[in-house]
Amino acid sequence: MKGNILIADDEEMIRDLINITLTKEGYTCHQAASAEEGLEIINSTKLDMALLDIMMPGRSGIDLLKDIKEYTPDTTVLMITALNDMDTALSCIHHGAEDYITKPFNLDRVLLTVKNVMEKRRLVQENQEYQANLEQKVREQTEVIRTVMGEINQAYEHTLVALIRALDAREKEVGSHSERVMAYAKLLAEAAGIEERGRSILAKGALLHDIGKIGVSDNILLKPGKLDDAEWEVMRQHPSTGFEILSGIRYFAGAAELVLSHHERYDGAGYPHGLSGETIPISARIFALVDTLDAMTSDRPYRKALCYDAVREEVQRCSGRQFDPKLVEVFLGIPKSAWEIAAGKKLL
Repeated sequence: MKGNILIADDEEMIRDLINITLTKEGYTCHQAASAEEGLEIINSTKLDMALLDIMMPGRSGIDLLKDIKEYTPDTTVLMITALNDMDTALSCIHHGAEDYITKPFNLDRVLLTVKNVMEKRRLVQENQEYQANLEQKVREQTEVIRTVMGEINQAYEHTLVALIRALDAREKEVGSHSERVMAYAKLLAEAAGIEERGRSILAKGALLHDIGKIGVSDNILLKPGKLDDAEWEVMRQHPSTGFEILSGIRYFAGAAELVLSHHERYDGAGYPHGLSGETIPISARIFALVDTLDAMTSDRPYRKALCYDAVREEVQRCSGRQFDPKLVEVFLGIPKSAWEIAAGKKLL
């Protein structure tokens, strides 16, 4: 079956002629002598096309056109009009008709117009179906990509944690210093109003802050005594080394910035570039505070962990020198219990 077509015209002879012509070509035709009858057919039959006489008794073909476009907007409509009523026919196109046929008409011309319009309708529908299928495939592929990227990111995270734990163990850190400062950094960043994406980047940088120490020999890194000038110069290179390791990997682009700047000081006395104030990335300014928190509240070979109150005193004392004063205020506003939850351990 090529399609269902409504023929609505108050002249029976015209309906019959169109009906015979289209039926021979395989179309299924439904006849209506008025707009009211046409509307009944519309409500009971799924139509592909409607041929509507503009001038019918009672409601006009224009009224029926509006009904069709309201109830079955996908139905293609051709208007049938007299030669002296062209303005009305053009108005019908404005209301959604595809084209018009003028009376008196040639049946071959009617058939050709119907075929052309139905072919156009078929192509449009195929394109819509293609687009719908394409959109569904895109959604499915996007979901697959999201899943794969999530798995890749998770693999990254697991690999990083394993690497950083190994580095922490190399320096004989108690527990995992890098994981604790990452948790502390996320807490302080959230309190400071850093958006989620920024917190995620900061967390990676905090976790990886000392990755550059992979290039420092054990003789220097694990030396129990004070480093001499040459050894200290080597040690001071680890932020730059870490930056070089990470900066070529797009996944770590933002994190590399923190790694490079995590030993800068607010007063400009830090390294490797002697940055000061807000020229230091905020991620590094946040890190400076939480690194001090973890360093002071963790056991060291040369001393036991200090109490949390000692940390607060040190942070206040170094505000404006080592630390950003605005971030110091945020830091001091976070309760001890919140830091403990972040670290997963009690502070003295």
